[in-house]
Amino acid sequence: MKHLLAGIFMLSLVNLGFSQAKSYKVQTIAFYNMENLFDTINDPKINDEEYLPVKGWTHKNYKKKLDNLSRVLPEIGIGENQKNAPVVIGVCEIENRGVLEDLVKHPKMLPHGYSVIHFDSPDGRGIDTGLLYQSKYFTPTSYTNIPLYIYRDAEDNKKEEEKDEDSEDKMVTDIKSKRVYTRDQLLVTGYLDGEEISFIVNHWPSRSGGEKRSSPYREAAGRLNRQIIDSLYKINPNAKVITMGDLNDGPMNKSVKKELGAKGKKSDVAEFGIYNPMEEMSKKGIGTLAYRDSWDLFDQMMLTQPLVRKEGTGWIYWKAGVYNKPFLVQKEGRWKGYPLRNSNGVPGFSDHFPVYVYLIKEVR
Repeated sequence: MKHLLAGIFMLSLVNLGFSQAKSYKVQTIAFYNMENLFDTINDPKINDEEYLPVKGWTHKNYKKKLDNLSRVLPEIGIGENQKNAPVVIGVCEIENRGVLEDLVKHPKMLPHGYSVIHFDSPDGRGIDTGLLYQSKYFTPTSYTNIPLYIYRDAEDNKKEEEKDEDSEDKMVTDIKSKRVYTRDQLLVTGYLDGEEISFIVNHWPSRSGGEKRSSPYREAAGRLNRQIIDSLYKINPNAKVITMGDLNDGPMNKSVKKELGAKGKKSDVAEFGIYNPMEEMSKKGIGTLAYRDSWDLFDQMMLTQPLVRKEGTGWIYWKAGVYNKPFLVQKEGRWKGYPLRNSNGVPGFSDHFPVYVYLIKEVR
């Protein structure tokens, strides 16, 4: 009974000139780039050599990484009106299903009863997306991984004109077909406390080779994401969908604004549209990762129009945030103020901050 009451709070609303107190359930949906959550076992099918005991990635380090992540995940979104851990968490930069199974079995995670949805992706480094969910709140009915097919053209094979912005996350290309192997987009549909909601978990192609040269790959990812959402709208014109992930682009980049068609103001979201609460946050200088002393908001969560309608019923969007508590921040040195990431063989949390949205539902 305790967990059923944990997400209920009171809001004082002014409706038609009258002050009316209403009770709402609140649930948190979160996303976290886990920055290289690799186990210590060599997998010959992927490029995991950097994360092996011979390279200093010991079982002790792996355990410490799990300790760190399990400290963060249940706390995302906890506040005055929310005492429950996120009911759904999208994740990326994880090596395989095994690391997620180890994570949800951690003593700090076990009380929340998380289950795992994961597919291996064709990414050259072997990093995947996944979904964790509290089964007492969310019941999946279908899930699938949708591949992103992108190819290098002749121009891409010439000498790069821009400096590599992300040397760790270089894209692997098939020599014959020129296909660039990257992460799939994970689609999960199910019932959140009895109401159907879909989640798409993304990790779009990196900026390897420079932002401009690599932009077409992320634009293609945005188009694929839009196609997935449109297909859900076609099945159900009132489809409630949350698409989330590390997009390697900000809210104002072409992949998000044009290809996905996300709007930064709820009033601008038309029927079958998409709302991006991260756009306004980005304009205020809020970020999830830092590069050359500049903040970017690459980790984003966007919602379809039925979740932001004024007259909406069931689960609706309340607000969004970046979880950037002090313990997640580097305290000293060259990277002071940056996210506390893995460094010099010492496991940190991540080079990204987690993001989250609150969904609320009136209790009648």
